[in-house]
Amino acid sequence: MLYLSNIVKKQFIKKTKQAKIRRETNMEIYKEFRFEAAHFLPKVPEGHPCKNIHGHSYRVKLHIKGALNPEIGWIMDFTTIKEIFAPILTQLDHALLNNIEGLSNPTCEHLAIWIWNQVKPNLSILSKVEVQETASSGCIYEGE
Repeated sequence: MLYLSNIVKKQFIKKTKQAKIRRETNMEIYKEFRFEAAHFLPKVPEGHPCKNIHGHSYRVKLHIKGALNPEIGWIMDFTTIKEIFAPILTQLDHALLNNIEGLSNPTCEHLAIWIWNQVKPNLSILSKVEVQETASSGCIYEGE
């Protein structure tokens, strides 16, 4: 039977705790939102169906990466994310996206970048924006 000295045991316990702390500081959470909106894509070729006005049931996920607060047990309160995104969601929901400043060509990619630019100044630990415009199509933007 193998017996470890007290020094070896203490080093093992310390390394195990350090590994646990590293895992806890490398966490990511997300909050998902849904909205309905119409758009058309003015830069696609003539005859492309997306040149016509049409609508989508969009899903947006805001991903937050950060350290787990051991006192509270979370990276950040989901309610805070909701409060930050609320005015943006109000602007997008049931809108013609082309009429929103900065979204004259509202592709899924441009929408993800636009959302990033609206959210990031108020949510510094934002790590990515995911926009899904159909059940099988979407975009993930991780900022610059």
